[in-house]
Amino acid sequence: MTDKVKIQLEYVINCSPRVLYNRLSTASGLTEWFADDVRIKGKNYTFIWEGSEQTAEMTLRKENSLVRFTWVDEDDAYFEFKIVRDELTGDVSLLIIDFAEDGEQEDTEELWNSQVSELKHVLGS
Repeated sequence: MTDKVKIQLEYVINCSPRVLYNRLSTASGLTEWFADDVRIKGKNYTFIWEGSEQTAEMTLRKENSLVRFTWVDEDDAYFEFKIVRDELTGDVSLLIIDFAEDGEQEDTEELWNSQVSELKHVLGS
């Protein structure tokens, strides 16, 4: 197995942490920007993209601040959404942590840029 490289991305999102958290943690919210469809069974979220499915377990969750999904079929591979509010400016940022195969970091970042662009569009931000 090849080692995965950790990627951290940050996006300023102009909306309240509560509204953003809803888009990151619910099937209806995730379907708006992240996947074509999302099915939840217990803590398992099945993400569907163009007919292919991947299942992840929600392994960390803090109301209005953090969601982590760990892929069921990959050892230690996860992606995480962290909502951060700047104390001084009040700006809300979305921090995304993900892992990519070595050499695929740029593709993974471009994919997230495109997904988050859709998220901002949905939020009107």
